[in-house]
Amino acid sequence: MGHLDHAALGWLTPALSYVMACIGAALGLRCTVRALAATGRSRRNWLVTAASAIGTGIWTMHFVAMLGFRVTGTDIRYDVPLTLLSLLVAMVVVCAGVFAVGYGRDRGRALFLGGLTTGVGVASMHYLGMAAVRLHGDVTYDPVLVGLSVLIAVVAATAALWAALNIKSPVAVTIASLIMGAAVSSMHYTGMFAVGVRVTPSGEALPGATAMQFIFPLAVGLGSYLFLTSAFVALSPTAGEREASASAQRPVERATP
Repeated sequence: MGHLDHAALGWLTPALSYVMACIGAALGLRCTVRALAATGRSRRNWLVTAASAIGTGIWTMHFVAMLGFRVTGTDIRYDVPLTLLSLLVAMVVVCAGVFAVGYGRDRGRALFLGGLTTGVGVASMHYLGMAAVRLHGDVTYDPVLVGLSVLIAVVAATAALWAALNIKSPVAVTIASLIMGAAVSSMHYTGMFAVGVRVTPSGEALPGATAMQFIFPLAVGLGSYLFLTSAFVALSPTAGEREASASAQRPVERATP
């Protein structure tokens, strides 16, 4: 068995991946709060933004953490199409969960179905990302830890959607995002501890791209998207602010001859 190091770069990758998960969660919660206060096309747009933020945060967290993944005795490469597919899966399933909550009439049922769908989807993203790993050897999984990681993903997703429905204040959103970031990171590392690798030494070149060639630039790009979207959301007036502004302008309009 090859020795697995999940933090070859020290605390940098776990800490940075946690930050990305928290940013995605916080942004997703704020966008969902905006969506629930809106109607029509505006609600749909806010829900899409929320789903893209949460999905991007989860995917970026996973692969930033993977930058610190090493196995003694073999290089590691990543299959590009499978890695991109894992990003697509993260976006689609989170979108399904967020829309279920945003448009569901029965909040309890929508929360259950949305949390289950999103949690299983997040776990699928994780293991699709692991399936994209190319190395000299065979990868095995501890089924108990795999099941635990899926359970953590479902609980974390359900908690995230519940928070989106019930938490409104910025302070509460911040606290919820810190907890959600910890839950998503726990799911990732539980899934990683389920991994075992039997190395088969070989001089053949591995297919795929290195983490620095492909994943690092993509993670930086998605991280930049999260920061820019956060700035956009922070500067966009809330429904209450727009209503207050409109109310303040009405007396002026009436007074104008």
